[in-house]
Amino acid sequence: MNALTKTDFNFPGQKSVYHGKVRDVYNINGEKLVMVATDRISAFDVVLPEGIPYKGQMLNQIAAKFLDATTDICPNWKMATPDPMVTVGVLCEGFPVEMIVRGYLCGSAWRTYKSGVREICGVKLPDGMRENQKFPEPIITPTTKAEMGLHDEDISKEEILKQGLATPEEYEILEKYTLALFKRGTEIAAERGLILVDTKYEFGKHNGTIYLMDEIHTPDSSRYFYSESYQERFEKGEPQKQLSKEFVREWLMENGFQGKDGQKVPEMTPAIVQSISDRYIELFENITGEKFVKEDTSNIAERIFKNVETFLNS
Repeated sequence: MNALTKTDFNFPGQKSVYHGKVRDVYNINGEKLVMVATDRISAFDVVLPEGIPYKGQMLNQIAAKFLDATTDICPNWKMATPDPMVTVGVLCEGFPVEMIVRGYLCGSAWRTYKSGVREICGVKLPDGMRENQKFPEPIITPTTKAEMGLHDEDISKEEILKQGLATPEEYEILEKYTLALFKRGTEIAAERGLILVDTKYEFGKHNGTIYLMDEIHTPDSSRYFYSESYQERFEKGEPQKQLSKEFVREWLMENGFQGKDGQKVPEMTPAIVQSISDRYIELFENITGEKFVKEDTSNIAERIFKNVETFLNS
């Protein structure tokens, strides 16, 4: 089982490449982007030392499916998926914020709330809430988009407008799209016996129009609970059974790693890597309702280059 952890392609018309935490993005003639979903995995804003076989394929295929399922809500950047690990799309100028939307109090929001804070990103929260409790209405808690190696920071709508990261008109559209996409994601999840707990969206502009960019509703960008056991676990104060990358974070925390200075990533043995890959396949099948079909990984880089080159030259 091979994993693709780095790419160094030279596609036809390539102008530049940006290596993100888990994706490599190639600029083609200043018009298109070729986004390769690698098998890298990150947690606490740190790229872990081992790749996870099939992770890139799974994330790319989930994102493509949900981009196609939301085109009636807003325009998105996807043009084609010439390879199971690649999406080609419209080059947009991204807003330097991530729109995080939460339907339930959990994860970092719960950790903040538990410490006594009652306002996140300018959103006031009521007293007396419990972990994993549903908000009366979903809340938007944006973050800045940090450079590699730095942490994303919470930011309020007021601060976004003050810093000129979006105009009031643009922000209104971002907010409207975020809530509508989250509603659609929630409905699709419910059909699969899941609860979409929280997620993030990224947007950009192309020719003056706001587009949804990047991945959506994947287990890397979202958190899901199983709906059948939610209420009972919540009432008993038990941890929820969830579909997300949180299990990787939990494994790291149990082994003394939270991305803080001086901390060392625990050893990722073949058994650990295999178990993470298996969990991602479970996520894929639950979220999409489809069987995961493993692509040939004997020479992933060669396969990707051939498929993308054929598409760009067509």
